[in-house]
Amino acid sequence: MYGNNGYNVYKNNSVNYASKEQLLLMLVDGAVKYSKIGRQAILDKDVKKANDNIKRTQDIFTELMISLDPNAGEWAKQIFSVYEFINYQLMQANIKKDIEIMDTVIPLIEEVRDTWYEADKLAKVAK
Repeated sequence: MYGNNGYNVYKNNSVNYASKEQLLLMLVDGAVKYSKIGRQAILDKDVKKANDNIKRTQDIFTELMISLDPNAGEWAKQIFSVYEFINYQLMQANIKKDIEIMDTVIPLIEEVRDTWYEADKLAKVAK
């Protein structure tokens, strides 16, 4: 129990003291993780687990959409559209419990994650 409690304290502190950039990377990492868990749950016919994890992924993309600055220019509109598309595909996959949709959307989620990691690296080099 002590070890688990220590981990929870560490985990909470890592979120509470993370920069905006670190929080963004944590979110996109979570999106990849939960979408893959949701996909596996569909295969396992575990409807509740699939729903819970796909919804978590949707919640992450909703948060990413909300956090975009609409005045940031054309790139913000384009990335909003990508997030919106991913969210819609996740909703369809969840409703239909469709593995093919998940197989299409997970690489997009991974690409979003990879793009943000690359942007973070470039931002650090530019400093």
